[in-house]
Amino acid sequence: MLRIRGAVVALMLAAALPGCKIIKTPTAEEKAAQAAKSAFDPAAKVDAIWQSQAIPDLEKRAGDLKTVMQAAASNPDEAGIKYGNPRKQSTSPWTYAVKLKGKIVAVDTASRAATLDVDVDGDGKADAKVQIGPAIRGTALRDALDFVDFNEFKNQIEWAQFGKAFNEKVNTSFLAALPKDGLTGKTVDVTGAFPLPTSGQLPLITPSALTLGQGS
Repeated sequence: MLRIRGAVVALMLAAALPGCKIIKTPTAEEKAAQAAKSAFDPAAKVDAIWQSQAIPDLEKRAGDLKTVMQAAASNPDEAGIKYGNPRKQSTSPWTYAVKLKGKIVAVDTASRAATLDVDVDGDGKADAKVQIGPAIRGTALRDALDFVDFNEFKNQIEWAQFGKAFNEKVNTSFLAALPKDGLTGKTVDVTGAFPLPTSGQLPLITPSALTLGQGS
């Protein structure tokens, strides 16, 4: 009889508390899976904006190399507002979106950070260096985009990963397929970005688009 009464009491309590439910404690594996699902994915973030925002933004605001260099030499801040990202971190250098077309006068493929020296004005001397990877220095593409804001990221690590993901994107999109031999003497058409160089140094351009032509 006592057992029957106990069962009845238990049923009555359950009926009186219809909103109560047992919450399962997640296992270590489930916690890890959830953390991975919510983790920051810089490559996916770049992929999501590459064709729809990044490429159009750089194409729209890029000035020709001579114009941008003259503007930067005259007033770096004004040039940065026009060709770069006005919302950059105050301590960061200005980075400019640029277009150039010229002749390749030298190629450095001795290191993984390979570059092309490009003569734009036809005097036979290099006016810019264009990075062709696979190792790409800096975060110029990220830094030139005027719709990107550091404050939208959780921390400096995510910000750095986001910048690196742009370099990986151009590598996989077109630089990896670029021939590394027989480039000298060919023409090249480039859209990209570069940070303000130190005095006497050539601008180091990270391309967002690059097209090879024939030798001239």
